[in-house]
Amino acid sequence: MEYKSFDDLIKKVQNLDSMKKVAVVSAQDEHTLEAVFKAKKDNIVEPILIGNKKKIIEILSGLHESVLEESIINVESDSEAAEKAVELINENKADFIMKGKIQTADLLRAVVNKENGLRTGKVMSHIVIHEIPTYHKLLAVTDGGMMMYPSLDEKKQIIENAVSTFLALGYENPKVAVLAAVETVNPKMQESVDADMLKKLNIKGEIKNCIVEGPISYDLTMSKESASIKGFVSPVTGEADIIVVPNITVGNILGKSLVYSAGAKMAGFIVGAKVPIVLTSRGSTSEEKYLSLALSASAVK
Repeated sequence: MEYKSFDDLIKKVQNLDSMKKVAVVSAQDEHTLEAVFKAKKDNIVEPILIGNKKKIIEILSGLHESVLEESIINVESDSEAAEKAVELINENKADFIMKGKIQTADLLRAVVNKENGLRTGKVMSHIVIHEIPTYHKLLAVTDGGMMMYPSLDEKKQIIENAVSTFLALGYENPKVAVLAAVETVNPKMQESVDADMLKKLNIKGEIKNCIVEGPISYDLTMSKESASIKGFVSPVTGEADIIVVPNITVGNILGKSLVYSAGAKMAGFIVGAKVPIVLTSRGSTSEEKYLSLALSASAVK
């Protein structure tokens, strides 16, 4: 199975037996609530709103929305909101978490708490999925939001996180492109060396349930024609599901280029914790938040 668009993904979530419950941390944010209640109306999520109850109700009133009183949990601070969301996950009362009007560091502090957080022993990485007008299916980019300069082992875990997400979405054997500026190994370009090692680990069966290609340049990843001209043969060319970037700068620039210059839609969340964590930026649109909710709901295991 593969998805051509976010509409395909949304239909998949709507066909689930029950809506997933999302714990919204510091929910007193208009764009967040707008996205959450659109997702609620579309039978994607059931929200649990944590934060300043008075402000939440005021915003909902302005949006002409309402929710049962027991679906709003009043807390005194952002840190308490984050801790409450983690508690709900650990008690199986919520399926995933969404960031509202809270600093990322404050939310993650509760998530990574050694005593009662949501760590699994893996690295936590950020995955963004794009719907690009010029590409025939959804395309993921990782990691442009969490891991700054990942080591070889961390890149292996980033791939495993992304593949695990795609398996949860219903994919059987996603195709992974490990990007570099070239498609040959150059000892002076560490990203090409790492990409080659990751491909070898995949061939050995140490990275499972996917096809890893690398090093591979962006043009060969996206275009079968370019690959053919250069004589590069791989099942990943023109068919990639997941792009793994060498560092956070490349991931950030590539993601924003696709959105602002190529007209792509995007949705993103953190993987590697016990549950997906929707962690959109302050500048994210309501649509991006909505799509991120749909993506996360579909990736809940």
